[in-house]
Amino acid sequence: MSVTTILILVAVVVLVIAVVALRGRGGASALRDAQPEPAAEPLPSAPEPAPDKAAASPAAPPAEPSPPKPAPAGAAEEAAEEPAEQEGPAEEPVPEPPAKEEPQELEAEPLPDSEPAPPPAPPAPPPSAEEIAALKRGLKGTRTGFIARLSRLFRKTEELRPEVLDEMEEVLITADIGVKTADAILAALRSAVAEGAIKTGDQAWAALEAHAREILTRNGGGPIALPHKPTVILVVGVNGVGKTTTIGKLASRLKEQGKEVLLAAGDTFRAAAVLQLEVWGRRTGCEVVKGKDRADPSSVIFDAIKRAQEMGADVVIADTAGRLHTKSPLMEELKKVGRTIEKALGRPADEVLLVLDATTGQNALQQAELFGEAMSVTGIALTKLDGTAKGGVILGIVDQHGLPVRYVGIGERVEDLKEFDADGFVQALFERPSEDAAEGTENA
Repeated sequence: MSVTTILILVAVVVLVIAVVALRGRGGASALRDAQPEPAAEPLPSAPEPAPDKAAASPAAPPAEPSPPKPAPAGAAEEAAEEPAEQEGPAEEPVPEPPAKEEPQELEAEPLPDSEPAPPPAPPAPPPSAEEIAALKRGLKGTRTGFIARLSRLFRKTEELRPEVLDEMEEVLITADIGVKTADAILAALRSAVAEGAIKTGDQAWAALEAHAREILTRNGGGPIALPHKPTVILVVGVNGVGKTTTIGKLASRLKEQGKEVLLAAGDTFRAAAVLQLEVWGRRTGCEVVKGKDRADPSSVIFDAIKRAQEMGADVVIADTAGRLHTKSPLMEELKKVGRTIEKALGRPADEVLLVLDATTGQNALQQAELFGEAMSVTGIALTKLDGTAKGGVILGIVDQHGLPVRYVGIGERVEDLKEFDADGFVQALFERPSEDAAEGTENA
């Protein structure tokens, strides 16, 4: 082979390399790998010199096949990506089930929010004839006491004499209504007599009944509302007034209304109180939370509230100690209980129900004052009205302390704890006895 031929071949190879170098950087590596093979083939097979055009033509084909090589690589990458894209849709159905469950949870959430709405119940219907008859039986002692004496003063339709009002003052005070309330009632009657609005005994009696109704409706009254779940009712009062019995009767009433009730044995200073509450728990089907003997009442009530929240109870009724109201430690203990309830609930107790014994008369007024100073009493349960002639004390308690009456007890049976209705109570209390009964009272 001549030197000229070799030089031509070298020039062709250099030219091909230069052309390849001008192509993109991306294909440089592929061209370098592919170029030596076609460049080496002409060396043994070129026996004679060829023109420049013939040499350029075999060099061109090796340059063209190079682009297809990256193409398959790209196609392979696309093929590798396609399964990932196909897997995506396959995974989409997996999150779909939770998406379908979310609307169900959202639909269930409004239910708890809607539960507090029902407590504002429509006004209670007027008491039935049976309820009024039961009240009349329970208030018989009071009606044959100071009510009969008042009826004797106002039983005639003749013109009302001024001295009758003086006699009325004595009757009201001896009925333990309280001096302040008695003076307010007499002042209203004297003013009406002076203006000529009251002229007869019957008119005076009607005015007295209307004044009593106004006092008892002034601050509301009636059964405890249940604004929260759980609604916490703290029952306070001195020993012997009937706290635990009132709690049991109230729990029985609420259970009949379909409420889930939990009882807290907060009177840890009397073992008998805990045992009595447990008896009521078994009778009414209510769970009772208690502590050890002499346990801290606040801790027992705290545990009861937490238990009620866990079980979804509607009402917690908490008993408390009732040592003599003249001992300040009792009041301090009750204040601590109140703070504990607020800590457990995030709000004060929904109801602080003060239980008073109607047979104690003026002492009940004093108890209402002292408990009111220690706690924010929100309602009264007046018990043992069937065993006293001094049921008029209810007027003094409501008038002087501005407390609504929630319940009245007129007997030992569970159904003898009555939801207070001012109209029915006044109607039963001021039923005028017969003339014979009034005469018998006068002679006595």
